Amino acid sequence: MEITERQQQIINVSLELIAESGIQSLTIKNLAKKIGFAESAIYRHYDNKIQILLAILDFFRQNTAMFFINQLNSNANALQKIETLFQNHFAKFTASPSLVAVIFSEEIFRNEKELSEKVTEIMNGNTANLKTIIETGQNAGEIRADIEAAHMAVIILGSLRMFVKKWQMSNYNFSLIEKGAEFTNSIKELIKN
Repeated sequence: MEITERQQQIINVSLELIAESGIQSLTIKNLAKKIGFAESAIYRHYDNKIQILLAILDFFRQNTAMFFINQLNSNANALQKIETLFQNHFAKFTASPSLVAVIFSEEIFRNEKELSEKVTEIMNGNTANLKTIIETGQNAGEIRADIEAAHMAVIILGSLRMFVKKWQMSNYNFSLIEKGAEFTNSIKELIKN
């Protein structure tokens, strides 16, 4: 679904609010104040805060889907594809650190069925795509085959999540891209054949 310029502005300012004061600060009132127009103007574009968060999750899902599709269609070997996926995620999170607060806030979404379902959809899609890359690498002899591809996908994505969360919890005090390259090399060492 195409979003309007105003909807994109609302998403961007929502992410700024989250970056500045945490996800709890995202309210229609705070958002309208930060953008500089009436709350009713926000409601013309989004029914409520949940709809804004769903739009942010969709924005992230579209980006990650593109990352995975590009790698699935790439001629690179499986280890290079995984490295590029990590680099793309690190670059995206570095450019928009507040995405981490939204994407990795499943506990906040637990009581919101739509948000929980959207996060589950993203996780399942990413896991399935990574599993395909791993299976290709296993079949080519590049990635160890003694661990089931589905389990390896969960291990890799879980490691990525933990590493990014560590960066967030440190108040972004290290370069996610530089330290991420070292981390990615360690993951590659663990999974290569």
